[in-house]
Amino acid sequence: MKSKDKTRFSRRKFLGATAGAAAAMGAWPATGHSVQVSAGAPASEQALMLINGRIHTMDAGNTIATSVTIRNGRFVTVGDAAPSPSPGDRVIDLKGRTVVPGLIEGHIHSVSLANRPGYHTILENTTSIREIQEALAVRRREVPEGQWITSMGGWHPNQWAEHRHPTRRELDEAVPDRPVLLYERFTGPAATNTLGKQFFDAADASPKLHPNVVPIRVAENGAIAPASFAGGGPSASALYYLRRLQTFEDKKRSTMDAMKYSASVGLTAHLDQVLFPTPGPLHPNQILSNLDQYRMYDPWLALHREGRTIIRLQMNFLQNQSDPELPELKERLRNQFQFFGDDMMMTGGIGEWAAPLSSGAVWREAQRLVGQAGWRNENSVGSLADLTQVVEAYEAVNKEFDITNLRWMVHHVPVVNNDLLTRLKRLGCGVQMAAFRWVTSSDPKVVVGAPFRTIVDHGIQAGIHGDGVHIAPLNPWLQIYFATTGLNSFGAPVNGDQQITRQEALRLFTRGNSWFLRMENKIGSIEPGKLADLAVLNKDYFAASDGEIKQIRSVLTIVDGNIVHDAL
Repeated sequence: MKSKDKTRFSRRKFLGATAGAAAAMGAWPATGHSVQVSAGAPASEQALMLINGRIHTMDAGNTIATSVTIRNGRFVTVGDAAPSPSPGDRVIDLKGRTVVPGLIEGHIHSVSLANRPGYHTILENTTSIREIQEALAVRRREVPEGQWITSMGGWHPNQWAEHRHPTRRELDEAVPDRPVLLYERFTGPAATNTLGKQFFDAADASPKLHPNVVPIRVAENGAIAPASFAGGGPSASALYYLRRLQTFEDKKRSTMDAMKYSASVGLTAHLDQVLFPTPGPLHPNQILSNLDQYRMYDPWLALHREGRTIIRLQMNFLQNQSDPELPELKERLRNQFQFFGDDMMMTGGIGEWAAPLSSGAVWREAQRLVGQAGWRNENSVGSLADLTQVVEAYEAVNKEFDITNLRWMVHHVPVVNNDLLTRLKRLGCGVQMAAFRWVTSSDPKVVVGAPFRTIVDHGIQAGIHGDGVHIAPLNPWLQIYFATTGLNSFGAPVNGDQQITRQEALRLFTRGNSWFLRMENKIGSIEPGKLADLAVLNKDYFAASDGEIKQIRSVLTIVDGNIVHDAL
């Protein structure tokens, strides 16, 4: 579907869509690193030209070009000789910088990130307590008085030199005048500063807001001890209190923050997998990844109606019932359209799963229902036994309903064998390889990554993902670092001989992942006619040292032909 195809307007209007990312230009004005030839041409005829770059197109021949022209949201010319600019065209001299297609995440939880309370602070790129303090202090400058500064998921103490949480004193040094909450992974533990402790102490002393609230009991020695309170119930109660403070405008702000950060690392399209839907009002048993499956998308939809979305989003539907009747899955398949929307925001398929893998006959019936409905289907696996179960079920469904053109897939795949990969390939399935465990692994004797080399060499349709932002970073360059080096956050090799090349990793995160969104003819490479998504990098990815890969950022990100991030 073309982004500006007027015949599709009524469908986009029903979803709440309007102008896609066009209005984002006002929020991120271009800086003065271009030449404005002249004014006067109609906006629809003006072109954006990038010249003198090293543009890795990721086309079939891995062409490296020096210039690209964009008009009406699409690449028009790609090559070594830029056409002469017309009146009104904008020309940006890249001065030799490296350009790549916009990166695509095939397994992410950005809808959840957008619904997290407080002013979420990115800590996934920090390497020490001092850098944590600096990041929090910078965030504090834009947080109104009385509002919470939070960082919820996406980081792990393994990545910090001290291998621990900050103490309360260290958090107070960074932010003495705003409450702070750092929440690790799904269920905590969590750390807070003095103002946060005062809030939670008062909550513990007040009448319960809900019968399932448990005391948080922030430790008195929290000023010097690493973790201020335990994971599980106490951390969930703290999350509950902060979620009660959240307004819809807060959620919209958090959604914009998530999109801006994504653009800053060159990530331009997300396939969102949600997590653990729990319809109904908030309650203290909900952990970081619990959300109302009917309303969690509302902030994204509202911003899309306003023309303010700057990142492409495809939204899967996770169904988590073990009820043999599978009522929620049946209603979803009966009443929801898949791939409904426009190129900036659309629905996806069933994923991260249709029912818990451990639910036996219920799970198998869920696969059958998805096949009968003709939907795309996805399952995460954590072992060879899990993968075998999935392959056998897919084959059984295919005997009854042809799934070979539905692009069913498996995710994570820490262990594989060639027989199972071949059987999946016969079914038209793809494999999404997880690259996130480098940050949570501390035992060099344990292999923690996907078998990247084995899967790529097999030839099955493959992509790579980071599973951000619950248990791992959203930043794709951190995942690429692991896939190409096999080194964990301690610098230890933890993935055997399964490393892939930089070219392969980039292709998997661009052209490879586009297949999983059913958009390989629209995004994933820089070619004439495709939607204009790209990132201009601050470092030459192919010449940088291994360690420098983790420091790669975008200095100019373009989505749908619009500049959505400009740090040139």
